[in-house]
Amino acid sequence: MMKQLVLAAALFGIFSTAAFADDRYATRPPVVLSPDLTAPWINQLGGGTVRPVVYQRPVVRQQQRGLFQRRVLRQAPQAAPQTVSAINPGIPSIRHPIEPQYLPQMVDYDTQEKPGTIVIDTNNRFLYLVMQGGKARRYGVGVGKPGFEWAGAHKITRKTEWPDWTPPSEMISREAAKGHYLPARMDGGAENPLGARAMYLGSTLYRIHGTNAPWSIGSAVSSGCIRLRNEDVIDLYDRVSVGTRVIVM
Repeated sequence: MMKQLVLAAALFGIFSTAAFADDRYATRPPVVLSPDLTAPWINQLGGGTVRPVVYQRPVVRQQQRGLFQRRVLRQAPQAAPQTVSAINPGIPSIRHPIEPQYLPQMVDYDTQEKPGTIVIDTNNRFLYLVMQGGKARRYGVGVGKPGFEWAGAHKITRKTEWPDWTPPSEMISREAAKGHYLPARMDGGAENPLGARAMYLGSTLYRIHGTNAPWSIGSAVSSGCIRLRNEDVIDLYDRVSVGTRVIVM
């Protein structure tokens, strides 16, 4: 009798559990697929009445630090437009910053020349305007290239603002032989190689003048003339007068 009661209780427990299970899953949940499954598996499950719900892992982008910081692409700086040389049309002139020693400055200067005299040291590329008290105002200059050096003493016989440029016939022939054709004449202005001011020396073809190529100051580049930056030649021009003695050595 006892065995029958135990068996009946066991059977009752099994059937009640199944009933509860049926009640619990009367409405079946959607199929949840792992994000690791590939597309073919998902397509196979798409024909049923219950569409699968796919849960994807959120994409977390960690901030990279240290040696692995995100690269920032910077736009390359655009090259500054080059000024075309008046002597070599179509050929860009090479620029470089002017050296500090060639900027105008007051210096000690021991000389026997009278104040107001201009002394040009072509070897060191300096022009000195002699001042009172053993001082001089010094400017950086460009001088004659090899084969065009000269020395001597002259006076300023004429001063001109924004001078015209008429290349000497010798220069025209010399440059034409190199394939460089110069204009017969060029009006004064920013593109004129004589720059903002010109001071003519005696009856020679030489001048102290400005330049549209300030990066050439400190070099031996001219056909014998002495060139300064436009800012500097204007400053010098206002300090001297016709008749000023100029010594080139």
